[in-house]
Amino acid sequence: MLQDKDRIFQNLYGQDDWGLEGAKRRGIWDNTKALIERGRETLVNEMKESGLRGRGGAGFPTGVKWSFMPPEERRDGRPHYLVVNADESEPGTCKDREILRYDPHTLVEGCLVAGFAMGANAAYIYVRGEFYSEASHLQQAIDEAYEAGLIGPNACNSGWDFDVYLHRGAGAYICGEETALLESLEGKKGQPRLKPPFPAACGLYGCPTTVNNVETIAVAPTILRRGPSWFAGFGRENNTGTKIFSISGHVNNPCNVEEEMSIPLKELIEKHAGGVRGGWDNLQAIIPGGSSTPCLPKTICDNVLMDFDSLREHSTGLGTAAVIVIDKSADMVEAIARLSHFYRHESCGQCTPCREGMGWVYRVMQRMVTGDAEIEEIDMLWEVTKQIEGHTICALADGGVWPVQGLIRHFRPELERRILARKTGNAPAQAAE
Repeated sequence: MLQDKDRIFQNLYGQDDWGLEGAKRRGIWDNTKALIERGRETLVNEMKESGLRGRGGAGFPTGVKWSFMPPEERRDGRPHYLVVNADESEPGTCKDREILRYDPHTLVEGCLVAGFAMGANAAYIYVRGEFYSEASHLQQAIDEAYEAGLIGPNACNSGWDFDVYLHRGAGAYICGEETALLESLEGKKGQPRLKPPFPAACGLYGCPTTVNNVETIAVAPTILRRGPSWFAGFGRENNTGTKIFSISGHVNNPCNVEEEMSIPLKELIEKHAGGVRGGWDNLQAIIPGGSSTPCLPKTICDNVLMDFDSLREHSTGLGTAAVIVIDKSADMVEAIARLSHFYRHESCGQCTPCREGMGWVYRVMQRMVTGDAEIEEIDMLWEVTKQIEGHTICALADGGVWPVQGLIRHFRPELERRILARKTGNAPAQAAE
């Protein structure tokens, strides 16, 4: 279990002052100038050594991503930008909003350090439109940092000029995809771009850009202060560091908690969320990484570890580490059908497999809920989701079909039972067993 002294976010529950004075007491903005004086190359290499992987869902190595930005000798006169993805819209995920609300200076300092490491003189923070108080706190933190000379011209007396801008979105899930976010930031319709070119070559306003998640940027200064080997000492190889887990659903104490990577899923829930409602044996399934990751049945949840590799071995993913617990009182098929409705609604409509496929999947899932389908349609549903997956510009369609694949993979008997019950009239189609 992670000790308090090793937690990066010391005010995750808002018990302390979230303003500049409170932040400084917690060690934020502690000689940030010294970090910048190490130089770009050193900062990027230390991030690589730490093993930090993106906390927004994809899990791409952060130091490697930063290194894609053109180095000093290859700059062509275009400005470089850091864009922070605070458009947290994945159902079940509520970690970034707590950082913005209760520890915003971790992000502002992270923007400066990360921006310098990639040669960027400006950061744009794209905040989900519904996050009103979070955006207000963040803007106040930015204003405080400007007033104290921590950002702006000659930020922290380092000789580096750095500006931070807050941009509020309009509540579209698709804008959590990095290139759709850039389109929205430029004032256009939020639709993903074809890649290549990748943002590091041609991003915001056609300039070299890196898009990172809030948590990814916010942890950077602490990692650089305490050393990459400290951060790499948590978790397993290739799955290092600490992570904020959002635990919701049928648990006694839903919560956000910063814990060590690779913690067993069962231990995470029992130690921090008060256990499953009705006891661990009442568990039906868990969605381990936000609504777009396939669910796992209790038999796997007993022993699985909460990291990228362990979950991938079971055909799911860590995603945003939003743990959604489902007990035996829930209608599993209806729960997944509800997610299908969400992804149908949030499709931007640019790609045919997603625009047409998400609606088709939802309609079939509606019939699966009532059992008003044929047994053969289960295989057809599986096959169509496989045809949708990987055939669109962005991963929204993948996230839309993965929950359905998880349902078929682990709960096929329940789908068949409903269909047979409907045909024979022996039992209510929606009775939970």
